[in-house]
Amino acid sequence: MTTTTRRKVGIAGAIVGAASAGVAAATLAKRYAVGRIRLRPDPEASEPFGELRGREHTLVTSDGVALHVEVDGPEDAALTVVLCHGYCLNLESWHYQRRDLRENVRMVLWDQRSHGRSQRVSAEDSTIDRLGDDLAEVIERFVPGPCVLVGHSMGGMTIMALADRRPELFGDKIRGVGLIATSAGKLAELTLGLPAMVSKVVHKVAPGTVSMLGKRGALIDRTRHAGSDIAFLITRYIGFGDSKNVSPTLVDFAESMIRATPTEVFADFYPALMNHDKLSALHVLDPVPTEILVGEKDWLTPPEHSKAMAAALPKAQLTEVPDTSHLIQLERPGVVNDVLRDLIKRVGLS
Repeated sequence: MTTTTRRKVGIAGAIVGAASAGVAAATLAKRYAVGRIRLRPDPEASEPFGELRGREHTLVTSDGVALHVEVDGPEDAALTVVLCHGYCLNLESWHYQRRDLRENVRMVLWDQRSHGRSQRVSAEDSTIDRLGDDLAEVIERFVPGPCVLVGHSMGGMTIMALADRRPELFGDKIRGVGLIATSAGKLAELTLGLPAMVSKVVHKVAPGTVSMLGKRGALIDRTRHAGSDIAFLITRYIGFGDSKNVSPTLVDFAESMIRATPTEVFADFYPALMNHDKLSALHVLDPVPTEILVGEKDWLTPPEHSKAMAAALPKAQLTEVPDTSHLIQLERPGVVNDVLRDLIKRVGLS
């Protein structure tokens, strides 16, 4: 080996060594940070997340997809509340609402197609309009009388799709609506808290990147299932506005739902969310009591989107919750549950 070659090898080794040391240092710092978070007092440590169960059913939709549905609460209630979960979550995301309302309120919870325990579908069948059709079939099968619809994030979009496709249901069958941390459209314009130029670049490359992730979903999922400190920190930071004080157990619960959603499902529904535009259908909700809730620090469906919905629904009540982000029903369950109780009272059939 010549002197020049040895010098090159030495330089390369130094670079690799420095990079490895940097990665190791970052990993140790990350583990130290997460470890310190987990050592804090955790009032939710004994909360039975994922353990609440209702009467389980399977609904096979008109296009042959098996949906997992649970009915909870008293069967003889005059009113049913139908809970529609968000993107990359499942019906367990309504844990606190089920826990606190099930004694007096009849509830229908369901896993949207490709989520939770419902059947996976192709990208072509992963549309918001089809979710609206699914919701119509859930109502027809499991709601014998009048109902209130409540949707978080993509679940709110599902309700808007139903309003667009089945407007005749609102007013008689559907007596009230709760739209939580959701949007009527223009999600592709979100800045995500980034500078305008950076946000523009992110949105330009995102579709191709998401598509690539979907094609390699099986490989990616093999590394996701073990969980990671990075996923914990991202969920804590983006999902919860008061991230310094949020329960580590609650963050783990939210992250486990996201992690359980296959990467291909994330990729399949992404275009549907970015192309979602149902602002013109909101007038269908105007005759029924409507509550709109959003977290002040929600990066994914910012308050501006809820304000746009409220402007289109002048009779709706808008609640913006301070120091709260996208997973508002988990972060501020007391606020959300109080709003839902008020909505039920406004409907007048509790």
